[in-house]
Amino acid sequence: MRFGLLGTGPWAERTHGPALAAHDDVELVGVWGRRTQAAEALAARLDTRAYADPDALFADCDAVAVALPPDVQAPLAVRAAQAGRHLLLDKPLATTVEGAREVTAAVERAGVASVVFFTLHFTASTADWLDEARRAGDGGWLLGRADWLSPVFADSDSPYAASPWRHDRGPLWDIGPHALSVLLPLLGPVAAVRGARGAGDTVHLLLRHEGGASSTATLSHTVPAAASGVAAEVRGPAGVASLPERDEGPAVAFGRAIDALLASASGGVPHPCDVRFAERITQTLTSAEATL
Repeated sequence: MRFGLLGTGPWAERTHGPALAAHDDVELVGVWGRRTQAAEALAARLDTRAYADPDALFADCDAVAVALPPDVQAPLAVRAAQAGRHLLLDKPLATTVEGAREVTAAVERAGVASVVFFTLHFTASTADWLDEARRAGDGGWLLGRADWLSPVFADSDSPYAASPWRHDRGPLWDIGPHALSVLLPLLGPVAAVRGARGAGDTVHLLLRHEGGASSTATLSHTVPAAASGVAAEVRGPAGVASLPERDEGPAVAFGRAIDALLASASGGVPHPCDVRFAERITQTLTSAEATL
């Protein structure tokens, strides 16, 4: 499948680009970015060409992978879908319900495949755990929690610390999708959510799920490195199921997301992490933000 890459930042450079270039079933036809020089530099490193116009790139490919801020991603995803291109997108899909709905509507009208890269669903250890927990609970999990605590804006040298959209939208929108991507498949859709602010940029969420279960999430980019970490668990009649540690890098996981898009495009079966799932997460985050 011929892919175009949209984006030139650290996520495109470290994850999307290398995974696309290394995939046996992908031809990376080109890169487009908002900064021409950055696009040319990344294209050279990936042994492909830079495009000055995203629509020209759409015309030359079968699918696009997007590594851009969410509210830049959403309108470009609509244009790519309208051009008949399959979509490998990043989370969050958009930071407005309207933006997310426009992408979903474009995908449905065009009949293209879509996969949104929720990392835990494509990392081997955590993906297996999610499948096992789903089967073990069989809809009976009662309680859940997900904590995603990072030092990106505290005392780290993370390349993402300079990200303007992460500064503007905070951990709710950057890592909130990861937490919800664990809780929703196991506990069900969210019926109501409330948020509260904590120290630094920390956000706490309290969620009630449609089937009667409840859960919490704590999200932060300002915890000290010694206090950082990712944890999640669900509890119910089957006992306690705790998320294992991730055991591989994001580029490997992104390779599995590419596999998932290829399979969905060839088989016509929607992937569980498609734009519809991502739209529901945007709806939940929007509702949470309104209560802060």
